[in-house]
Amino acid sequence: MDKKVRDLINDQITKEFYSAYLYLDIANYYADKGLDGFAHWYETQAREEQEHAMKFYAYLHDNNEKVKLGAIDAPATSFKSIKAPLSMALKHEQYVTDLINKIYEAADKANDYRTKNFLGWFIEEQCEEEKNAQELVDKMELFGDDKQALYLLDKELGGRAE
Repeated sequence: MDKKVRDLINDQITKEFYSAYLYLDIANYYADKGLDGFAHWYETQAREEQEHAMKFYAYLHDNNEKVKLGAIDAPATSFKSIKAPLSMALKHEQYVTDLINKIYEAADKANDYRTKNFLGWFIEEQCEEEKNAQELVDKMELFGDDKQALYLLDKELGGRAE
């Protein structure tokens, strides 16, 4: 495997675990606000990000490459509104999409067809992640000032399956 591709995948492992930390921080914020459905949604999202990290981890091992785990920074978050974490999560997913695209570009340059094929799943996943994040922002913009609608949205998010 090309060194640059391997290094980018190693960095991505750390960034996926950071994403899990970020989503746990968002879940914590919502739990503190009494929005248990929102908290559940982001706890589930955190577990999903851990799974993504482990897919990259396994991929490197499956290709006889060394995994180098990086330090995971604590998220530096402070939210001024119930909508703020949703907007942050959308921006974060767009950032992750860009990271995945950069790994794909490096794999393409290195003629690493196996990695390009592997990344296809992540490219599709990021489409879904951005769509979900955008839908939450849109719903909050539509209903956020209505306490009954916020209650119903919280209940809806609490029903997210693992």
